[in-house]
Amino acid sequence: MTDLTERAAKLDADDPLAYLRGEFDLDPAVVYLDGNSLGAPPRRVAGRVEEVVREQWGRRLIRSWPESWWTAPERVGEKIAPLVGAAPGQVVVADSTSVNIFKALVGAMRLSPGRREIVVDAATFPTDGYIAESVAELTGTVLRPVVVDELDEVLSEQTAVVLLNHVDYKTGRLYDMAGLTARVHSAGARVVWDLCHSAGVLPIELDDLGVDLAVGCTYKFLNGGPGSPAFIYVPSGLQESFRQPLSGWGGHRDPFAMAEKYEPAPGIARARAGTPDILSLLALEAALEVWEGVELKDVRAKGLSLTGFFIQCVDELLGDAVKVVTPRDENRGHQVSLRHPDAGALVAELTAREVIGDFRTPDVLRFGFAPLYNRHGDAFQAAKALAGVLATGG
Repeated sequence: MTDLTERAAKLDADDPLAYLRGEFDLDPAVVYLDGNSLGAPPRRVAGRVEEVVREQWGRRLIRSWPESWWTAPERVGEKIAPLVGAAPGQVVVADSTSVNIFKALVGAMRLSPGRREIVVDAATFPTDGYIAESVAELTGTVLRPVVVDELDEVLSEQTAVVLLNHVDYKTGRLYDMAGLTARVHSAGARVVWDLCHSAGVLPIELDDLGVDLAVGCTYKFLNGGPGSPAFIYVPSGLQESFRQPLSGWGGHRDPFAMAEKYEPAPGIARARAGTPDILSLLALEAALEVWEGVELKDVRAKGLSLTGFFIQCVDELLGDAVKVVTPRDENRGHQVSLRHPDAGALVAELTAREVIGDFRTPDVLRFGFAPLYNRHGDAFQAAKALAGVLATGG
């Protein structure tokens, strides 16, 4: 126990990102390890939202639309682009993850004429599967769920698009984006990547890997706040031919002309649909300012250190009482998942003790590590609290 305490202290003392913790509003009495569900609020967000409400909405009123609001989806997208390896003009923030998955899948189907199958990870986050099923029904195509390791067995000349998660939401397993993208392309199909559990913690190179389309949320590791809008990536080379199905006025070439016929906007703006959610969008814009000067390689290094140290703490303090289901090598995101038959009750008891993780049915405890504000001391405290709950019967 003493050795773990000392190691946590040393790791935190050597942390080059330690200064960032002061950028967040965090209750010092709480060990918060659920950034993979909802990120902590950066300190500057509350003041920015107040300014938007009092000045831009309260004083400027309707004038704020042409002054700054209408272009916010593209402007905020430019802040996310470098975090996912995208050149300017290829990311826009709009709508929800589910809506953007729908846009991306239908758009990918239209880019693959004559192909009649959609492939989806059988263990995908539920909304991805629901949307894929709906798109298959609407387009009259076949939906093929598949274990990712068996992807080659279903890829064929009929495959139009493959929807994959960069990090498995339940186990924390990190998938090989480069290898899987290449395999999908070798079958002549398009790939759509869900980046919800990797954007903001992992180096991502969408442009370099030739990814067709990608979507991601902003309320997890990007700390945009509950329900903050999602983003969609459409590379420049596909934008002219990308036809998304939700042809709302937000994506029109001249939205304020009120034209009878829909004409898609040039560039990434065509991926927009309706009126943007300004308060959430501008809160996200403020939250993204904490990334200025931050190197993703440092974020990744700290994330591996945090999760690796937590696994070590679990091994030493809990032994065989729980099973670590997250990969122990570098093929993991920034969460650690543990299996225990009473996982739900354990998470509830930990929450009562101010150690916040979460539960996924039927038996998984998840702990998400956000390198911008989590410390190795948090990892140790969480493992120690879990050991204490198990030792006393909760």
